Amino acid sequence: MDKTFNFNEVDEEVFEQEFDQNYDDQFKQANDQLESNILIALVGDVNCGKSSTINKLMDGEIVSTGAKPGETVEIKEIQYTDKIVFVDTPGLDDINKENSQVTLDYYKKSDVILFFTNAAGTVLSENELKNLKEIEKTNKNIIIVLNKIDAAEDIGGLVQYIQQATNYVYPVTPISSRTGENIGMLQKELLKILEEKQKDILMARELKDKSTTANRWINSAGLASAAIGASPIPGSDIIPLTGIQVGLIIKLSLLYDKPVSKESAKELLIATIVGNAGKTAFRQLVKLVPGAGWAVGAGVASAATIALGYAVKYMHEHNIELTAEQLKFVYNMFLNKEKSK
Repeated sequence: MDKTFNFNEVDEEVFEQEFDQNYDDQFKQANDQLESNILIALVGDVNCGKSSTINKLMDGEIVSTGAKPGETVEIKEIQYTDKIVFVDTPGLDDINKENSQVTLDYYKKSDVILFFTNAAGTVLSENELKNLKEIEKTNKNIIIVLNKIDAAEDIGGLVQYIQQATNYVYPVTPISSRTGENIGMLQKELLKILEEKQKDILMARELKDKSTTANRWINSAGLASAAIGASPIPGSDIIPLTGIQVGLIIKLSLLYDKPVSKESAKELLIATIVGNAGKTAFRQLVKLVPGAGWAVGAGVASAATIALGYAVKYMHEHNIELTAEQLKFVYNMFLNKEKSK
């Protein structure tokens, strides 16, 4: 066969050439996030469940609860880590009017604003809506948190009412901070905003539920790999696929606070890519067949990336040392699962 079509050799050669640059770029992007700062403002009346929501969301109880209705509450900074700060505010109608401008200043510089309303009370009252309109003048990174759904009925109707009242501008997350229902929905919306600010890794590693975030990253990487793998040009997917897979390994390892070195990451990819050379070559060969062949290439690329991600996640969650030999075994286990779908 002409050397141009010796796909195993081409894959390995290109992989070696591109890995270092991909790793350096992805590692820098990920670690730059860890040097960022996150400020999250909590807006709502006393006893609307701000403190209990954050306790459910984060990895450990960080905010005291139990304020009495009607109690005057001042603006309070809650330092979760040296990089993440929550600001608990009573809204813009605090008894102490001096707090209003200070509160607005906090809203302006916040990365995300969680605006709480009570599903068991007057949902998005006239006064709350007025406050929301004032807040959005300074910052539109708002998530409306409809709390206490365990004590209310017709949750769908309440969500629709809020969406209509706010012109469908902001995500509405119906949750119960008491039972933990739908906390994952709030987590997803929070990370979506922080991802746009390139701060989602920093936040995700401090959340109680890391598994859901890991799954979302893995599936997103799988979709991106499918799009790249569908390219009809043999060999054109190797460079971008390497970047996606390297980035996924780095993000998952930081999420579980088990960072990998450049050499370790290279060994891990070699164990799965080179060790899976037959499938890699197959993916390139099927691209010579128009139409259906391209779809097969996309499927194989996606399955390989997803299997890699779930294998790394599994090993981190089960405290298995992430060596190339052990990863290869776990990777093949997940690859077989993907192939059987």
